[in-house]
Amino acid sequence: MEALRLILRYAHLIGFALLLGGAVVQYLTGKLRINAAMLWGVGLQLVTGIALAAPLRGGGDKEPEPVKLAVKLIITVALAAMVFFSRKREEVNKGHFLAIIGLTLVNAAVAVFWR
Repeated sequence: MEALRLILRYAHLIGFALLLGGAVVQYLTGKLRINAAMLWGVGLQLVTGIALAAPLRGGGDKEPEPVKLAVKLIITVALAAMVFFSRKREEVNKGHFLAIIGLTLVNAAVAVFWR
């Protein structure tokens, strides 16, 4: 079970890298649009995040607080909506795009700093 949890955590980090990396690359190129890396990254984060949280209920380890998991889920669902519904636009406005980057960083901060 521990091996599965580590694989899921690794995939979750890959999703973060795809989402943030794809957004930063698009921002630096000057054309603000949703790319495939961002779409795959947010999807991977959502699926692996749910999978990581679900089996932790009732285990013997120190489990994350349900409030922390709820906050991370809300942020990730908001990110998924922002990325998914904007994916076909030729260009996304700058505020929307910066919000995607900001929420991605906030989600990582919640994971790291909320103990």
